Amino acid sequence: MQVEINNPRIKCYKCMRPSSSCICKHTNPIQTETRFIILMHPKEYKKEKNGTGVMTNLQLENSEIIVGVDFTNNNRVNEILTKETSCSFLLYPGKDNFNLSIRKSSEINSFMGNNPHVFILDGTWPCARKMLKLSKNLQKLERVSFDNKIQSKFIIKQQPESLCLSTIESVYTVLNLLKEGDLEQCETKDFLIPFEKMLEYQVECILNPNNKHYRSSTNREIITKNMYKKNAQRTIIFEQE
Repeated sequence: MQVEINNPRIKCYKCMRPSSSCICKHTNPIQTETRFIILMHPKEYKKEKNGTGVMTNLQLENSEIIVGVDFTNNNRVNEILTKETSCSFLLYPGKDNFNLSIRKSSEINSFMGNNPHVFILDGTWPCARKMLKLSKNLQKLERVSFDNKIQSKFIIKQQPESLCLSTIESVYTVLNLLKEGDLEQCETKDFLIPFEKMLEYQVECILNPNNKHYRSSTNREIITKNMYKKNAQRTIIFEQE
């Protein structure tokens, strides 16, 4: 389904992107034992067309999105947390977390149990920190993390560090680690395709001389953004020779 928005362009009501860059045809949802709960900041939900939270939800049959900032009294979140048949965890970086990258299969299985629920904070890093600071119930959760050894492919957005990953890249990494721990059997090889197609489209638009965002220069190479800058616009960075 598509719906008119303030912008004269038409928006896909499923992937929440303009119809010209709709990624729905590239999605192929997979079934997982783990349920992923994407806690999305309102700014991400309303304004961020290049966010990957919705995209992640489309790729996971066993997932849902809950929008908010303070989830302390959120009925749905607390319903999940009080389920006796599952264990809930928060995916969040930290030194004292349960690190999936260095644990043995038996340790992962023992720690996470059957059909775990993993909460993910979806928003900019400052927004995610605020969400966690306000949400008393999330602060009580056991935290899981991983050692990231790859650079994010999200070259069109600022990251606090080059190794910080988008929501869909983080879930992809977690799924592969859970597979190594025999907690998942899902096929992940095509999981990032919608994300990659979105990036291809954005870069193509910027490099198109007929596009209003085109930048004329020579010998350009697109490089990943590494750090936030004050008052910086979220536009792509080029390395010029």
